[in-house]
Amino acid sequence: MARVWQHPFLNVFRHFKVHEWKRSTKEGDVAAVMDKTLKCTVYRIRGSVSASNYIQLPKTSTQSLGLTGRYLYVLFRPMSAKHFVIHLDVSTEDGQVIRVSLSNLFKEFKSTATWLQFPFVCEAGTSRKDLAGVAPPAARWTCLQLDLHDIVLVYLNRRHSHLKSVRLCANLLVRSLYTSDLCFDPAVTVAEAQRAKLPVTPMPREMAFPVPKGESWHDRYVHIRFPSGSSAAPSEPVQRSYSPPEAVFPRHMPQLLPRPAAFSKSRQDSTSPVVQMLGPTATCRAPSASGPLPENGLSCECTEVSCVVGSSGRSQEPSACVEATDGRTAGHDLQASAHKLAVVPTAPEDVAMHEPLGRKQRRPEAALGKNPFQQRSFLPDPVLRLKGVIGLGGHSTKWALWTKDGAAVVYPCHAVIVVLRTDTREQRFFLGHTDKVSALALDGSSSLLASAQAGAPSMLRLWDFQTGSCLSLFRSPVHTISSLSFSGSGALLCGVGKDPHGRTMVVAWGTDQVGRGGQAVVLAKAHTDVDIQAFEVASFDETRMVSCGRGSVRLWRLRSGGLRSCPVDLGEHHALEFTDLAFGQAQDRHTLCVPPSPNARGPVPLAPSALTCRLPGSYVCGRSGHILEIDHQHMAVRHARRLLPTQTPGSSLPRKQNFSLGPGIAISSLSVSQTTCAMGSEDGYLRLWPLDFSSVHLEAEHEGPISSVRLSPDGLHVLSTTSSGHLGFLDIPSREYNVLARSHTALVLAVATSYSRGQLATVSRDRTVRIWDLATLQQLYDFTSPKEAPCAVAFHPTQPAFFCGFSSGAVRSFSLEAAEVLVDHRCHRGAITGLVASPDGSFLFSTCSQGALAQYDCTTTHCRVQHVAANVVCQDARPGPNTLAISGDSRLLAFVGPSKYTVTVMDAASLDDLLRVDVSTLDLASSRLDSAVAICFGPAPPSHLLVSTSSRVVVLDSTSGRMVRELSCAHPVACPSLALSGDARFLLTAADRAIKVWDYSTQAGPSCQVYIGHSEPVQAVAFIPGQQQLLSVGDAIFLWDILTLPEKSPPGSILDSPGAPQTCEAGLNTRQLEDSVLGANGLPRRQVPVPSQTPPPQLGMCAGPCESGDGAFSVSDEEGPSEESHSPKGVRQPSGPPVLVQKEACGAGDGAWVASGDPWVLGMPPSSCNQPRKQGTWSIRRARAQPAARPDSYKHFTARYKSSLTAKNVSSPPAGAERLRLKAVVGYNGNGRANMTWRPDTGFFAYTCGCLVVVEDLHSGAQQHWLGHPEEISTLALSHDAQVLASASGCGAAASCCQIRIWAVPGGSCQQLLSYHCTAVQALAFSLDDRLLVTLGDYGDRTLALWSTATYELVSSTHLPEPVHGVAFSPWGAGELACVGQGTLTLWLTQQRGADVSLQVHHRDPIPEAVGAGELTSLCYGAEPLLYCGSNAGQVCVWDTHAGRCFLTWEADDGEIGVLLCAGSRLVSGSNTRRLRLWAVGAVPELRRKGSGARSSSVFMERELTLDGAIVSAVFHNSMDMGVVGTTAGTLWYVSWAEGTSTRLISGYRSKVNEVVFSPRETHCATCGDDGSVRVWSLASMELVIQFQVLNQSCLCLAWSPPCGRPEQQRVAAGYSDGTLRVFSIPQTAMELKMHPHPAALTAIVFSTDGQTILSGDKDGLVAVSRPRTGMTFRVLSDHRGAPISTIQSTSKEYGDFGVEGTDLWLAASGDQRVSVWASDWLRDRCELVDWLSFPAPTLMEAPGCPPPSLAAFCPWDKALLVCAGLGPHLEVVFYSLRQKQVVDKIPLPFCAVSLSLSPGARLLAIGFAERVLRLVDCVSGAAQDFAGHDDWVQLCRFSPSASLLFTAAHNQILVWEVTGC
Repeated sequence: MARVWQHPFLNVFRHFKVHEWKRSTKEGDVAAVMDKTLKCTVYRIRGSVSASNYIQLPKTSTQSLGLTGRYLYVLFRPMSAKHFVIHLDVSTEDGQVIRVSLSNLFKEFKSTATWLQFPFVCEAGTSRKDLAGVAPPAARWTCLQLDLHDIVLVYLNRRHSHLKSVRLCANLLVRSLYTSDLCFDPAVTVAEAQRAKLPVTPMPREMAFPVPKGESWHDRYVHIRFPSGSSAAPSEPVQRSYSPPEAVFPRHMPQLLPRPAAFSKSRQDSTSPVVQMLGPTATCRAPSASGPLPENGLSCECTEVSCVVGSSGRSQEPSACVEATDGRTAGHDLQASAHKLAVVPTAPEDVAMHEPLGRKQRRPEAALGKNPFQQRSFLPDPVLRLKGVIGLGGHSTKWALWTKDGAAVVYPCHAVIVVLRTDTREQRFFLGHTDKVSALALDGSSSLLASAQAGAPSMLRLWDFQTGSCLSLFRSPVHTISSLSFSGSGALLCGVGKDPHGRTMVVAWGTDQVGRGGQAVVLAKAHTDVDIQAFEVASFDETRMVSCGRGSVRLWRLRSGGLRSCPVDLGEHHALEFTDLAFGQAQDRHTLCVPPSPNARGPVPLAPSALTCRLPGSYVCGRSGHILEIDHQHMAVRHARRLLPTQTPGSSLPRKQNFSLGPGIAISSLSVSQTTCAMGSEDGYLRLWPLDFSSVHLEAEHEGPISSVRLSPDGLHVLSTTSSGHLGFLDIPSREYNVLARSHTALVLAVATSYSRGQLATVSRDRTVRIWDLATLQQLYDFTSPKEAPCAVAFHPTQPAFFCGFSSGAVRSFSLEAAEVLVDHRCHRGAITGLVASPDGSFLFSTCSQGALAQYDCTTTHCRVQHVAANVVCQDARPGPNTLAISGDSRLLAFVGPSKYTVTVMDAASLDDLLRVDVSTLDLASSRLDSAVAICFGPAPPSHLLVSTSSRVVVLDSTSGRMVRELSCAHPVACPSLALSGDARFLLTAADRAIKVWDYSTQAGPSCQVYIGHSEPVQAVAFIPGQQQLLSVGDAIFLWDILTLPEKSPPGSILDSPGAPQTCEAGLNTRQLEDSVLGANGLPRRQVPVPSQTPPPQLGMCAGPCESGDGAFSVSDEEGPSEESHSPKGVRQPSGPPVLVQKEACGAGDGAWVASGDPWVLGMPPSSCNQPRKQGTWSIRRARAQPAARPDSYKHFTARYKSSLTAKNVSSPPAGAERLRLKAVVGYNGNGRANMTWRPDTGFFAYTCGCLVVVEDLHSGAQQHWLGHPEEISTLALSHDAQVLASASGCGAAASCCQIRIWAVPGGSCQQLLSYHCTAVQALAFSLDDRLLVTLGDYGDRTLALWSTATYELVSSTHLPEPVHGVAFSPWGAGELACVGQGTLTLWLTQQRGADVSLQVHHRDPIPEAVGAGELTSLCYGAEPLLYCGSNAGQVCVWDTHAGRCFLTWEADDGEIGVLLCAGSRLVSGSNTRRLRLWAVGAVPELRRKGSGARSSSVFMERELTLDGAIVSAVFHNSMDMGVVGTTAGTLWYVSWAEGTSTRLISGYRSKVNEVVFSPRETHCATCGDDGSVRVWSLASMELVIQFQVLNQSCLCLAWSPPCGRPEQQRVAAGYSDGTLRVFSIPQTAMELKMHPHPAALTAIVFSTDGQTILSGDKDGLVAVSRPRTGMTFRVLSDHRGAPISTIQSTSKEYGDFGVEGTDLWLAASGDQRVSVWASDWLRDRCELVDWLSFPAPTLMEAPGCPPPSLAAFCPWDKALLVCAGLGPHLEVVFYSLRQKQVVDKIPLPFCAVSLSLSPGARLLAIGFAERVLRLVDCVSGAAQDFAGHDDWVQLCRFSPSASLLFTAAHNQILVWEVTGC
C-alpha cells in the first residue's frame, strides 16, 4: 500500500513543493524562468562550477525521497557549450546506496561497488574514441527515461528498492522529475496508440511536451531511454514503427551503446555504456537479426555528419561539411574527441557550402611529347586545396574583426585573410595578396571587406565577403597603409599611410559602385604632419572621422571633395601618446539610450522630453593609462581618467585613480559598447569597465601584451589579440575564455609530423618548439628556449617523444607524455643543421655547422650516442629540413658533404661510405658549377635519390649514382626544400614564396601546378603520411588537401612494382575525388556499410624469383652465425627458376637441390644425416635477409622493447626443495597476437603473460604455469585434438633465435623445442589432421616453415617476398593453406613425393583495386570453398578458393580488421577500433553461385560490442554464441552474443606496475602503474574490486594506512608524476583529498605509524610531511636535495630508544647513495636525525644510463638493523646496526639489486635483479634460491604482512608466489 500513492506517476517537483524550498534546497545560480518552447516555468541552473550550483531533493542527505517507481523521467535541456551533471542516489534492497551520475564531463564509463558514472554525449557524428563533449548550440528539450531497476541489476547485480535523493547540477534547464512503474512513450498520443493497437503507454498530458499542429514530436524534442534494452519496455516495435516518418532521421539522433553485461557475481567491469544525445529516439546499436540491413538508408550508428551553417546560403554536402570543420577526424587518427567535433543542427534551407578557395598559377614547363607517359593528364586541376592555416598577423597583430552576426572573426595571417567561425573552428580564406596584409576593414553589413597589402605602393583589394571573390584591385597613393575604416553603409573607405616623402596621408575612396561592376574612386586626399595611430569613420555620420596619435586627437570631415581636420583641445594632455580610439555605441542625434534593464533585450529609448541633440562622443586611450572622452560638438575633452595598477584593501583587482603620479597601465586598445568599455593593455590584461570607470567588472590575463580588443556586436564577447600570436575571445556571461588560435611570432624553420599520434612539430626563430594537433590545428605543447635557438626537429617513429637540435649544438629528446627533457646530448660544437630519425625507430642522426655527423641509438627511451664522425658534412650548409635524409627502409643515409658539390650515401647502421656523387659534373655543358642544396629519398623500389642543386632537380640512382632524370627550371632560384610522396606520384618543391606540385610519375616533360599564399620564402614542405595532405611552412603553417588519391602506374613505370600500393585511376572528377579522400580519412560514412559485389579481377602470376639469395639457407645444430650465399659456387644461376643450395648438417659435402616447375616451389628433403641430434631440439640457422620495414599494421606482432639482460648462471633450487611456488599470474599480454586459446568442449583455457603460458580453470580460477620461454611469447596454437599446444617467443637478450615450444596438454610438459626463425614468430597453425605444423616469421624474417608433428623435423620452408600477417590451414583438406599479407593472398599446396614434402604456390592473387586496401591482415575459412579475409582498411573480402577470385566485398569496420572467425552462417570480426561485430553470412555461398546478379545486402550485421582495446585474439564456440576475446588493453572478455554482453575474465596492466601494498588484515592489496590507475584486488581470488583512475598522469608510489581499529577508515595514499598526492577512501570508494606538496614527481610515500601523517619524497630529493586530515604540508626536509628519493619507510619505536625522543623511526634513501634515519613525534612537531649513511659510488653497470636504485629497509625481526642494497661499490646486501653504528653482516649478490623486500615472518630476503631473476635468501643459513618466470627487470618485490605471499612485478606482469616452509 505504501506505493499506491505514487501510481500511475508522481510529479516529484510538485509533490515536494520545490518552489517553496522547504523540502528541497538550492545552491548558487538557480532561478525560475519562462521557457518559450514549453510555454511554462522551468528552473535554470547555471554556473562555471557544477558542484556549486544545484537543486537537491530532499533538503538534507539524512532524509530520503522514498520513491519506488521503476522509471525516472527527467525533463531537461542542456545549456549550449556547457557541461552538466545529474546525481541520483538509489537505495537497494540490501540497504546499499548506489550513486548514479550522468554528465557530459565524463569521458568514459566508470564503476565501483557504489558509484556508476555514465558519459552523456550531446554531439552528432562524434568519434567513439572520445565521447565527452559540451552540448551543441541548438540542444533541444530532452525526455531522459532511466530504468533504475535495470541499471542497478545489470551493472551491480543488486535489486532496486527506491530512489533516495536527486541532485541536478549546472548547467541545464529542468522542467520537472517524474517517477512511475509504467514505461511511457512521449512521441505517441493516446489516439495513435489506440488506432494502431500498440502495446505502449502514451505520455500523460501533464508530462508531455507541447507539439504544434503539423509538426513531429521528434523534430522538436529528444527521447532517450537508458538502458535501451529494458526488459519491461516493449521498445523495439515502437522504435521501428514510430521513429520519425521521414526516410532519413534528423541530424541529432540519440544513440545508446550495447547493453552492458549481466554478471553472475558482483563485478565492477563491463563494457563502456554511454548515454548519447544525438536526436529524437534512442535505439539499440545492434540491428535486428530478423532481416538484412537496407541498401539505402541511415545506419543505427548515425554516422552521417550533419551540415554546418555557412555564409553563402547554398546547400553543403556532408563531405564539404567535414572539410569545413577543420579536419577534426582527418587521417587514420580516429581519436578525435567528441567535444571537438561540434556539428550544428540546421534546417535544410539554412545549410551553406563554401566554395573551395585558393588561387593557383599553372605554367607548363615543357611541351608534351609522344611518350605514352606524357598523355596522362595531371588531374584534378587544382590538385591542392588549402585546408587550414596556423598563424596570426605578420605585419601587425592588431587586426581582428567580428562579423555582423558575431559568429565569425576575420584576421590576417601574413598574405592570407582568414575567416574563422567561433563555434566550429571552420576556416575559409581570401587568397590573392602577395605580401603581408597591413590593414583590414569590414563594412557594417559584413558584405564588403577591404584589405591593404604592405609595400610601396600599397595594393588594396575589395572582396565580396559572402562569396570570397575579389571585386576590385587598385593601387594606393600611399605606402604601407596602416589603418583602414569603412563607413557603416560601406560607401566610404578611408585609409592612412605614408607618402613617398614620409609624410602622413589620409585617403578617402568611394566604394558604392564596386559591387555593381565599378571601381573604387578617390574622393579626397589630405597630408598632415601629425602622427596617426588610429583612424575611424564615425558611426553616426559618414562624413565625420576621428584620428589619434602622439600628442594629437583630430576631428576630420569630408566636404566638397576635400578632407579637412581640426585638433581637439587636449589641455594638459597634449603630450600624451594615444594608441586607439572608439566611438560610443547606440547614440545618435535623436535618441539617447540608457543601459538596458534586466528584462529588456536592448537599449531603452528615453521619453521625448529627455531627447537631446548632443553628438555622441568618442574615447581615446594612451600608453600612460589615460582615457579621454571627447566632446565632438565642443572639440574638447569631456572627461579624463587615468588608470593605475594600484591595489585596494580586500580586492585583488586594479582600480582607477585619476591624475596620480607614477606609471599607468599602458593601454594599447579599447572597444566600447552601450554599457561597457573593454581595454587591452601591454601588461597582458583584458579588462572590462563600466562607462563611468568606477571599478573593474572582469579581467583576463594573457600570455603577452594585448594588441587589440573588439567587442562583438551584441556586446557579449570580447575578441583579443596579443603580440605573442594569441587570438581568442572572452564570453562575458559565462566568464570563460576561448582560445581560437595560437601562432609563432617569427619565421618557422622546420617541420616534422607524427603519423601515429596525429601531431605536428615546428621550430621557429621565436625560439620556441611547438606541437600541434593535425586534426584541429590547435597547439598542444610549447617549449621555449630563451638562451639558444632551435634549428631542427624530428619525431620518434615509435615512441611518444621528439628530438630537437639547437644553435648551441645540443640535441635534446623531449617526452610528449611527461612534457620534459629526457636526455641532452652535446657531442656537436656547431649549430645543428640536420636532424632525422630512421623510420624503424632504431637510429637518430644529426649534423652540425662544423661538419660533424652523429649517430644515436634511440631504441630506448633515453637515446645514447653511438658514433660521431668529424668533417664529413658540408660546413657551408645552412640549417634546413633536407640537408640530411634517410631512406624509407632505414638502410641508407644521405647528406651534402664533405663539400657542397658532393652528395654522400652511407650505410645507416655502420656509417660506411657506399657512394659519393659529384653533382658539379652532372652537366658538362654548363658554364658554372652546380652545388647540392637539398636531398630526399624516394620510395623503394626503385631506390631514387633526389638532389636539388643551384639550377635544377636531378634524380640519381642511390646504388650506382648515375643520373636517372632531371627537372630543369624547377624554380628561378635554388630549391631548398623538396619532398616525394610515398607512392612516388607527386614531387613537391619549394623556393621563394611558391610551392610546385609535379606529376613525378610522368617520365618526360612532367607538368606542374604552382601555388602561392606565403609572403616569405617557404622553409620546408612535407607530405603527411597517408598521402592525403601536405604541409608548407615559412611565415605560417599551411595545411593543404590533396584532391586525388594515388593513381596506379602503367606497366614499366617506376611505380609498377609488387611493393607499390594499390591506387585508383585518375579519371575521377573533383567531387568524386573529394569523396574518396574524405572516405579514406576515416570520416563518418554516408550510408550503412553493405557488401559490394566486385567483378572478377584480372589476376596474374608473378613468374620471377622473390629475391636473389633468398632461397639459400643452411641447416646446422651447432651454435654460431651462418653466412648468406647469394651466388653459390659451382652453380650457374639461369634466368628461370631459382636454384637452391642445401648445406648438409652432417658435413658430408654440398649437394644441390634444383627447384623445378613453379618458381615458388622451395623443397627440402628430410634429414639424411646419420648423426643423432639432441632429443626435443631442432635448430636451423639460416642466412638472414635484408631487414624489411615494419608494416603499418597493428596485426603484425612487435615485441615490447626490453633493456634488461639475462642471467647466465643462476642457482635454481632442486626439485621439491623450492621455498617459493608460483601461485598466480595477474594480467594478460595484450601485446601478443592470437595468444589465447579456449576449447569449450574440454574446458581447456590458456593464454600468455610475458614469457609464461598460463593454463587456468575457468570454474575454480586455479592456474598452471608453463615456464621455459626466455622471451615474450608472441602467439599460441592448439591442435585439433586438444592434446598439443604450440607457443612461440622471439629473439632478444635471452635468446639469439626464436623458440617454438611444443607442450603436452595433459601433463603440461615441454616435449619439443624448435628453432628456425630469426626475429619473431607471427603465427602458428596445425593442419586438419594435426600431422603438420606451420610457423610464420614476422616482417624481419619473412619465412614460412612446415614441420612434421610426428618427429618435429622441418620438412619444408620458403622465403616470402613480402611480410605476411596470417596463415591458416584449410578445414577441407590437410594439404592446403593460405597466407595474407601486403597486397596479396597466397594459396599453398603441400605435395608429398615419398618421404619428401614441398610447398607449392597454388594461387597468388593481388587484392582487387575495388577493395581499396593495401594489405590483407586476417583470414578464416568458411563454408567450402569460401575464404574470408580482412583488410587494413576495414573491408572483408570473400574469395572462391577453387576459382581463385574475390567475388564479394563489404565494409565491415572503420579500422584495420585483425581477427576473423567463421562457423556455419556467422562471422565474427574484430578490429583496432575496439569493435567486435557479428555478421550473418549464410547467404554468401548463394552469392557465389548467382554471380553478379545476387544482392549483396544479404550480408548484415547482427550484433556489435565495443571493448577496451584493439582486438588481438578471439576464440568462439562452434555455435558462435559465446567466446573469449583478448584486447591490447591486457583484458580477456567473455562474450555472449545471445545476451549481447561482455564480461571481464582477466584484467591486467598495459603499462609498468610501480608499487604493491597490502591492507593490514591482508584481505586486499593495491597496485599502481604508469597508466595513472590505482587498483584494489581481493587477495583471495585476485579479482579486481576497485579502480581509481587519474588521466594523463603516472602513479609512481603507494601506501596503505596502518591499522586503526576501524575498517571504515582504511585509506590509500598515492603519489603522481605531477607532484600531487591523493588519498582514497576504500570503504567509500572515493577520493578524500588531493594535495600538491611537491613541485616534481613523487617517488616514495608512507604513512606514519598512527596513520595521521604522510611522508612523501620526490625526484628532486625533497621530503614533505603532510596531514591528510587537514590537507596541509607542515614541514619540508631538503637534506637529500639533488637526488631522487627512492625509498621511504616508517616503523614504530620506544619513545626514548636510540637516545632520541619520538614514537616513529623512519628512513629515506636517495639516488646519491645516501640514507638518513630519523626519529619523529609528529603530534609534537618533533623530528631528529638518528643516523646518516653515505656510501661510495657504485661501479658502472653493464647497461649504462641505468643507475641502480638505492634500497633500504628496516629489518622486521630486529628494528635496530638497517638492510641496504644497491649502495657502495660492491654487489652485496649490507646489514647496518643503528645501535653499534657499523655494518654487522654482508650477503654477496651476483648482480645489482633493483628491488628488495624482507619477510616479516621467517628470516627471508627477496631480491629482484635486472637480469630477470628473483632470488630468495635465507638470512640464517645464507642459502639462496633463484627463480625465473619474469621477462624483464624484477622492478618490484613485496612480502605480504603474514609472510605467506610474495608479490613480484616485471614491467606490467604481476606474479604471486606462495612462500613455503614459513
